[in-house]
Amino acid sequence: MPPKYHIHVGSVPNRFQSITRSGVIAWEEGCLKCARCVKKDCVYKVYEKRGIDSRQMLESLDSACMDCFRCVQNCPNKLIQKGLNPAYKALGDSYWTPEIISGLWYQSEAGRIPVSGGGYGGAFSGAGFDAMWTDMSEIVRPTRDGIHGREYISTTIDIGRKVMALQFDEAGALTITPPPLVEIPLPIIFDILPWSPPREGINLAFLKGARSLGTFAVIRQSDFIPAMEEYIPNIILYIDGNLSDLDKSIIKGLRMAEIPYSNEAINAQKALKEINPGLVVIIRMTLNPHASEDVFRLTAEGAEAIHLCADEFGLEKADAPLFIKERIKEIHLRLVERGVRDQITLIAGGGIAMAEHMAKQIICGADMLSVDIALLVAMECRVCRRCKAGIACPVELESVDPLWGSGRIRNLMAGWQNQLLEILGAMGIREVRRLRGEMGRAMFFEDLEKEIFADMGKRG
Repeated sequence: MPPKYHIHVGSVPNRFQSITRSGVIAWEEGCLKCARCVKKDCVYKVYEKRGIDSRQMLESLDSACMDCFRCVQNCPNKLIQKGLNPAYKALGDSYWTPEIISGLWYQSEAGRIPVSGGGYGGAFSGAGFDAMWTDMSEIVRPTRDGIHGREYISTTIDIGRKVMALQFDEAGALTITPPPLVEIPLPIIFDILPWSPPREGINLAFLKGARSLGTFAVIRQSDFIPAMEEYIPNIILYIDGNLSDLDKSIIKGLRMAEIPYSNEAINAQKALKEINPGLVVIIRMTLNPHASEDVFRLTAEGAEAIHLCADEFGLEKADAPLFIKERIKEIHLRLVERGVRDQITLIAGGGIAMAEHMAKQIICGADMLSVDIALLVAMECRVCRRCKAGIACPVELESVDPLWGSGRIRNLMAGWQNQLLEILGAMGIREVRRLRGEMGRAMFFEDLEKEIFADMGKRG
């Protein structure tokens, strides 16, 4: 049995003052000028440390407050209040919500999973991944207690094409050459960002993080620079230009490469393998209504791995788009019906914003995930998308220190892996490979709704 995979974490403080959910409102008008102001009795001395961040024009009071409410309760004229911070409400959008963004910041600072003892107070269903619940029927088994359990739980997966049977000659020698496989200890790779400020430093942070975790980062051929050569063992090079423009020594040093989907994708795969026979080639495909047909055809033609990409909200490219989990379910079941599912590696990406999305997408049939915006949020991105319009990034991501950024990414992935271990342990599953396509271990709101209300309105 391989040694237990463990991600080492450490505190990586924010560069900028965090935007907190609540803010302190201290009215001066009506103050009774008490001999002993409640502000002086603050246990955390937040009023004494009060200051202004001139870069962001934010007051330190809100981020320093620990929400003990002592000043709010004890002010005799009730002049101190706590309210919802308007800057917090303005974070992100309807998908990348302020709650998701602030949760990712919290995990990235120290590798922790956000835990609340107050119970869940939100809706029990919603769009996308929120319409899916996972089965925790084995949660009472202490030997499979996720992070702290005594049983080994593996999060390792293989990328590449698998043969269904080995063939031997009379002398016992293999008569076939098994295709190359790449094993990674975490079912995640880092993907190309849909938008970002100038990303040289960001890409280097991704690569440093990928190397420390034993995984890979997808880098565009057009973004590849000499400083990245030391990270070649952890690069999936996306060939977005002419193959002839690439130095063959770089291709020979790669373990994986990615090519865009086209009618010539299999020929391009063969061309790369002529240069480096040990290369695993991934075909990148935009998720669409015809994806299941295209994936089956590519599998039959010899594809090794297919990267199915939705947009940043997890939606496919269509007039009436399906969410990524629905389309991946369709693709997975199509391959199962044809008896070829185990031959191909499916990577799903787009809209992966939380640790729970990782387990849910694997349950829907993906072998592994690619993440993008969540990594940017780990480095304090606020998903304001100002960089798309050419406006300066409010947290100066274009000048991020790759070492600091990689530490934040490592902490985030540690939190995600711990949550995955908790889910696997609660399900009684000892390796993430077994979680793939286990749709019987989940409930889907759409299916339940049809089952419960299908007969309503019908006459007996």
